[in-house]
Amino acid sequence: MRDRLRHLVLLTGALALLPFHALADYPEQPITMIVAYGAGGQTDITARTLAPFIEKHLGPGARVITVNKPGAGGEIGFAALADAKSDGYTIGFINTPTIQTIPIERRARFTLDRVTPLVNIIDDPGVIIVRNDSPYKTLADLVASAKANPLKVSIASTGVGSDDHLAILALQRQSKAQFLHIPFTTSIDNYRSMLNGNTAASATNIAEALRGVQSDPVRVLGIMAATRSPMAPKVPTFQEQGYNIVMGSMRGIAAPQGLSDEVKTKLVDAITKAANDPGFRKIADDTFQPLRVLDPATFATELRAGDDDFRALWTEAPWLAR
Repeated sequence: MRDRLRHLVLLTGALALLPFHALADYPEQPITMIVAYGAGGQTDITARTLAPFIEKHLGPGARVITVNKPGAGGEIGFAALADAKSDGYTIGFINTPTIQTIPIERRARFTLDRVTPLVNIIDDPGVIIVRNDSPYKTLADLVASAKANPLKVSIASTGVGSDDHLAILALQRQSKAQFLHIPFTTSIDNYRSMLNGNTAASATNIAEALRGVQSDPVRVLGIMAATRSPMAPKVPTFQEQGYNIVMGSMRGIAAPQGLSDEVKTKLVDAITKAANDPGFRKIADDTFQPLRVLDPATFATELRAGDDDFRALWTEAPWLAR
């Protein structure tokens, strides 16, 4: 009887330890990585490029499945991420400024504080591009035409409240020009509208523009960065051309709020190693993805600072009619 009791005590103790042993085996099932935009766009390319490297650094048997949940300017995907279980099996890309601007401009199904920033991957400066046969050879040409012909010079963007849209509004305020804003739901549609001649110009990001330059007859008029991009050293900044506009889109990975410290540490370690993996960096360079890898604390600080800035901007110059 004594031996049986001793065996039962040992068995009970072993069972009590099972949750801790199970954690060591994370991930035991596929991880879903949500992209809040359509297939083939900037975020989708980064996600699908990075996923195999996250799998590699999570360990044998790990799987990361990219799932697109586009719609409402990113709200559907961001809400799906915020609403998911905080068990480490759902992560997703969050994009600035829309992760910040959507809850400012309307009652959204998510808020910034409902996600946990893990690692930022991309910081993609904005640009304005036109077709090579466009009469606008410089940014000054584009602005002059819009000033002479209010609401006649069209510029496409990836939607209201996007970095592209906010950049157009900033250019209008500083130049006193009036452009005709044409919003699209994806960066691909934004780009194709300009390429097909349906819009005079496209406000987009440097990665999209440089991929286009490789195969399409397009011209980059300026980059919205503090300094010229090493990927496009001949493209002048907006500041060089008289406009104090620095705008772009950060794209990083987050999880639902409430993630355990143990799982967070494992994810952050794997994602950071993936982003710094020479194999991923080679692909990123080849596809013009401007990398800026930030740890969770730095990423969160930048998100909060941006949120404060956009809230102040909304008070001074709301980007939607109120």
